[in-house]
Amino acid sequence: MRKSSVIDINGNFIGDDAQCFITFEAGPTHQGLESAKRLAKHARDAGGNAIKFQVFDPLRLVADSTLPFSYGILVDVTTGKMETITEPLRDILFRRQMKLEEWRDLKHYCDSIGIAFFATACFHEDIDFLLEIGCSSIKIASADVNHLPLIRYAASKGSCIQLDTGMASIGEIELAVDAIQAEGNNRIIIHHCPSGYPAHLESINLRVIPTIKQLFGCPVAFSDHSVGWNMDIAALAVGANMLEKTITEDRTTRSAEHIMSLEPQDMRKFVEIIREIEVALGNHRRVLSDDERNKRNAVRRSLHVVCDLPIGHILTEADIDYRRPGTGIAPERLPEVLFRPLKAKKAAGQRLEWDELG
Repeated sequence: MRKSSVIDINGNFIGDDAQCFITFEAGPTHQGLESAKRLAKHARDAGGNAIKFQVFDPLRLVADSTLPFSYGILVDVTTGKMETITEPLRDILFRRQMKLEEWRDLKHYCDSIGIAFFATACFHEDIDFLLEIGCSSIKIASADVNHLPLIRYAASKGSCIQLDTGMASIGEIELAVDAIQAEGNNRIIIHHCPSGYPAHLESINLRVIPTIKQLFGCPVAFSDHSVGWNMDIAALAVGANMLEKTITEDRTTRSAEHIMSLEPQDMRKFVEIIREIEVALGNHRRVLSDDERNKRNAVRRSLHVVCDLPIGHILTEADIDYRRPGTGIAPERLPEVLFRPLKAKKAAGQRLEWDELG
């Protein structure tokens, strides 16, 4: 498989030769500045590499004030009972809107506690503002994968571009990537982001992750919209270089995306599991450690003689037995032993050594 390039974001490397980068998404779930700060601290304390938000103007972004949006909410934690709510998208966005000075304050806070700050930008002015405050990476929402003017503008600034793909076709992803690269920017992370709030299993299609990596040679992220972390584990196993998981202070909050988010008490466990699986996945080469070699020798077998044999005896297969440990002549070397004379007499059960063969 074609390897992805490796991208450096403020000393954090993202790609096939780097540790999986974990981003916690708080853009749709924070309840204002203080809530956003608390989520940022939870993300840092859990061991996340970055926290991501969304910067937009709801009035400008959504022209139709009645445009509906449907999502699931969690009604009962014990049973997992869900309910579907439909409300105007603009109303949802108003609940997560913040003033520019609040965003500036939040970015400063993230810097102070040592977690990278990412954000989705919806307009040229958002990009300018985010870069002004030192945002580490600009994300393009899946809904804007065909907004080539916005994509070109973001790319022209030289920032790392995270391209969300949502329901985009491969052709649309190719056009967006071409637009970024045409600006001389190859710092691209492509997000596989299944649709749905939460996503349905049939729509997740994790096998496309290596396909995207093969086609574009970019690091690939999995933006998870499912409940729990099973899909993140699977995404890591098929080659995801970055995981983006939504977080919340309370999964029962009656608003979009809380239902499939991690609460603070689960975030650290999520990171621990991902790190454990990374270790277990290892690499594409089969390399034995010294410990494995020693254990292997303890349980493998060596050639021994089955009875007393005199000097000069010509060895046949009937003379040979196979016993542990495997620190002598290995069984696969038997053809090199047969029909050779003994240079020393051997007692029944003794291990055969190379220097005893004529």
